[in-house]
Amino acid sequence: MPLDVVDLRAFYASPLGHVARRFIGRAMLRFWPDCSRQRVLGLGFSTPYLSVLGLGAERVLAFMPAAQGVVNWPSEGLSASALVEPTLLPLPTASVDRVVLVHALEETESPDDLLEEVGRVLSPGGRMIVVAPNRRGLWARMDGTPFGHGRPFSRSQLQALMRAAEFSPENWAEALYVPPLKRHLLMRSAPAWERAGAGLSLPFAGVHVIDATKQFYRRAPLRATRRSFAFRPILLPRPTPTQRAANPPGDGAAG
Repeated sequence: MPLDVVDLRAFYASPLGHVARRFIGRAMLRFWPDCSRQRVLGLGFSTPYLSVLGLGAERVLAFMPAAQGVVNWPSEGLSASALVEPTLLPLPTASVDRVVLVHALEETESPDDLLEEVGRVLSPGGRMIVVAPNRRGLWARMDGTPFGHGRPFSRSQLQALMRAAEFSPENWAEALYVPPLKRHLLMRSAPAWERAGAGLSLPFAGVHVIDATKQFYRRAPLRATRRSFAFRPILLPRPTPTQRAANPPGDGAAG
């Protein structure tokens, strides 16, 4: 069952949601410290992170999947959010510079089509941040958070998906080593969990955070060709023989 936008908003308003936003947002800012004069698109439920990444951007859009629902964002000023079909974005080709995917890749039925559509709207050399649940992490195994819904991914699966869509992963980080339990002691010790998990490269982080670049060119597949040296008959038109006269001239009998 797809996530509902009401549940997503309630999660990010909770203490556990604040922890997720803090550490995932910190990883994003390491990759994109400055988005000035950039056109930024968020797809999925990315508004908790667009509020930080979009500072100084030329334009920021928040597209939310139709199956999820939409909320008005930002709360002040003109709305920049819209309800869309993720694989048919209402944007021209090469119209944005950066895309943020949060609660999007794991919820779609076709991750390949989603990444292909993101590649279409990205300008050449544009960048994309993907946040996806880690198949080996605790957050993907417990449905008390949005990261426990949908399809989790391993690192190799994400690499294969992005390369097939002509994206080149440039930076990789893991976040949310703290168990997703609503315990006050765990919430207070979350920074220690993150430092220990990142320092020891532990495999059970809650999410992958990937910074990828759209390739400038598309590789042309090389196909092996076979040359056949067998002689082939050539059919030539055959002239039709003229009909001979019964008594050709000069052959008549003397009389």
